[in-house]
Amino acid sequence: MKVVKLAIEDVLDLHTFRPKDIPDLLEDYFTECIRAGIYSVRIIHGKGKGIQKRRVRGLLEKNSMVRTFNEAPPEAGGWGATLVELVRNLDTGNSKEN
Repeated sequence: MKVVKLAIEDVLDLHTFRPKDIPDLLEDYFTECIRAGIYSVRIIHGKGKGIQKRRVRGLLEKNSMVRTFNEAPPEAGGWGATLVELVRNLDTGNSKEN
């Protein structure tokens, strides 16, 4: 499997990833965001029938790096995106705030 390097930004669009890769992708993405000092991110999962949204939210509920999450406002994707606030005190080895 080829490793994909992503630029760490405050938005992650899941449309380009296979559903089976999303759990590990979110884990890695959140870790790198915290290392980069990014604590507020937007996850774009799309509107569709809501299957991907429910799946992503289930993963967010279980993730120790997630402080809170909410549906994005209309100008940020509405119910096709979720705003996530990450914890600030997680020790990732290189985080700016521990």
